[in-house]
Amino acid sequence: MSSSLRSELTNEVIALFKDAMPFNRELGLEVIQDGDDIRVEVPWHDKLTGNPFQKILHGGVTASLLDTVGGLVSIVQAIRLTEDSALSELKANLATAGTVDMRVDYLRPGRGKRFIATATVIRKGRRVAVCRMELHNETGEHIAFGTGTYMVG
Repeated sequence: MSSSLRSELTNEVIALFKDAMPFNRELGLEVIQDGDDIRVEVPWHDKLTGNPFQKILHGGVTASLLDTVGGLVSIVQAIRLTEDSALSELKANLATAGTVDMRVDYLRPGRGKRFIATATVIRKGRRVAVCRMELHNETGEHIAFGTGTYMVG
């Protein structure tokens, strides 16, 4: 029961990030779940242009992808680590989940056909999680990384 409840709640959170947030839909954001790993991907589209002369990804899109994957992975990690008795409480608290702080380091211009954002939880407490996020293009070129602090409980 607890495993299926966790899976159900994880799928609800993924659907929330993917389908219920208009900005994420506008970006063309795709959430891919591969076992325990979750990543966020966006195919290149001209509407994502930050520098029209160089055709590179807008810095705000880069930051949004990092923030989105950091928040998503933080919440999913909280679901996985929560005791059975507290899952319903966690679900009720999801309405208050959000970004507390985030830093982005831009390493190189965002060129590519597809952009892949991943995150790893560095520390998870009862209320707050800290993540390290990375953005690569389809060839594995490292475009940016970030650190985010997320309210999850």
